[in-house]
Amino acid sequence: MTVTDHDEQGIQSLCLRLGQRVRRKRAARAMTMKQLAAESDISLPYLSRVEKGDGNVSISVLQRLARALNVSMDSLLSDQDEYGVDYALIVELLKRQTPDSLREIRSHLVETLGQGKTHCTGAPHRIALIGLRGAGKSSIGPLLSHALGMPFVELNALVAERAGMALSEFFSIYGQSGFRRLERDCLEQVIAHYPQVIIATGGGIVAEPATYELLLHSFFVCWLHATPEVHFQRVMKQHDARIATPALRDEAMANILASLEARCKLYALAHAQVDTTHLTTEQVAKQMLIQLQRTR
Repeated sequence: MTVTDHDEQGIQSLCLRLGQRVRRKRAARAMTMKQLAAESDISLPYLSRVEKGDGNVSISVLQRLARALNVSMDSLLSDQDEYGVDYALIVELLKRQTPDSLREIRSHLVETLGQGKTHCTGAPHRIALIGLRGAGKSSIGPLLSHALGMPFVELNALVAERAGMALSEFFSIYGQSGFRRLERDCLEQVIAHYPQVIIATGGGIVAEPATYELLLHSFFVCWLHATPEVHFQRVMKQHDARIATPALRDEAMANILASLEARCKLYALAHAQVDTTHLTTEQVAKQMLIQLQRTR
């Protein structure tokens, strides 16, 4: 893969912003460039280049600069400084909280800022199904649609329609970042055009914080899940299992286990969840309808 002019401009812009942050943080600590160079074990000429945005910094150099400035590495790369001092202090305050406290804080902020109330009081007008592939989202969605008289939308199908090509082709051209941008656009389109809707999302939508936050605040979100073994069996049924080699089966199972482990805590933020392991699609839909009734 070759580096395009656009990529090169992006790298140059990042180096400039990094240099500005190093210079600002050094000044805030009343450190001279010579002092920072000595404490970070970086040559003075090289540090000068970094602060001017001329140095393409390695991870090792970034770590030494962060240690010498007593800041985190991500603070040197993040654009959070554009939100002001209060934002930086709030982030540090949140870092000291326990996971349970963070959940309470998030819920309090949602209520205080007046977001997400459409799914918290009365019958939900928008319902989102999340979970790994094989969870049953595409099967449960139409049943709920029929029972509730609400349209059903497959978000990935909408993305493919907007892209004008198969998702596999889109990924090969635009990559993960391009897909996630279009996914967010399509979700916003659904919110704008459907006052009532049921959507099935792609399994990885929860890994995009901004998109997942929008989903949680605009929909009643239900996590459909099963044991890894059942997920595997369902995924295999979507293909011809007879031609799958043992190596491919092992790889598929490993991917399911890794994805579930990485996303479990994110999925658990859903407003409701149903274990579909031993249930038929009709039983899952019935359980979901019961949970939806409880929100009235």
